[in-house]
Amino acid sequence: MRSGRLGLSLGLDLLGARICSFDCLYCEVGATDALTLAQKPYVPAKRLLGELSAFAASGPPAFDVVTLGGLGEPCLNTGMDRIITGCRETFPGLPVAVLTNSSLLSQAAVRRRLALADIVLPSMDTLVPGEFAALNRPHPDLSLSAIRQGLLDFRSEYSGRLFLETLIVGGINDTAENLDVLTDFCRELRPDRVDVVTMTRPGAYAMAQPAPPDTLARFRAALGAAATDGGVGHGPAALRSRVVDHKGPSSGPAASPHETMARVAASLGRRPQTVKQLSVALGLPEDDISRAVEALAREKKIQARAELDHVFYQG
Repeated sequence: MRSGRLGLSLGLDLLGARICSFDCLYCEVGATDALTLAQKPYVPAKRLLGELSAFAASGPPAFDVVTLGGLGEPCLNTGMDRIITGCRETFPGLPVAVLTNSSLLSQAAVRRRLALADIVLPSMDTLVPGEFAALNRPHPDLSLSAIRQGLLDFRSEYSGRLFLETLIVGGINDTAENLDVLTDFCRELRPDRVDVVTMTRPGAYAMAQPAPPDTLARFRAALGAAATDGGVGHGPAALRSRVVDHKGPSSGPAASPHETMARVAASLGRRPQTVKQLSVALGLPEDDISRAVEALAREKKIQARAELDHVFYQG
């Protein structure tokens, strides 16, 4: 999949189902099925790395990074450290990245496992407790102040690259109060990069709506300036003013219609997407994607839905 933040990424699912410590309104993979803080090897490292080794032996196309994420919070998987090490052994020279909602970073054992990654992309959407409860819908045993401190503790211990993401939902966490506290937080955290984004796909709940461009611009300006204040300790930070990835499909060998349909169906089984988003994610021409979604829709394997002023397809 092509990632707007990381380039061409090989994504690995460490959960196997929608298992998470949050049930965010905007989540593009849908509502959380198991809201939990229970840590265990949901997808065992041995099994995942065996599949990865077989994939590597098949002669896959080149990609830029291996990204650990999935349908929920990857830090819930207690085998994450083994998986990171195994990814590095299978694809030497490629960085390993982890996407996390930051909820478990108050735990030293989680921080130790996560610190093995080359790149960590934690999220922090709001530091206003009421907004946090409404937007991220956390497990009841989670504390926002503990999450905040856990992320700061991780930063102090971690020598890799830290790319902070803040997702703004209109009418919920777009407040002046949140901007003020996030600005102070960025000054303290000193991430290597800040990505301020909004929804580009339908969320899990209908009340989640994208933030307008002027709101995003306001947050980007403030958080970008805060992240670069001082430039001490972890190098200068760079603000990325990105809402969607505008890169076109990568060049490569053409896929057969059957292969294209299979790849499109698999991608739509994970999250709703437009034809353009599928084209960017899969590196295939939009015309090929259009033919594939039309065929899949005729076979009633996918459905179309109009939302956010676009037509999205979903499995």
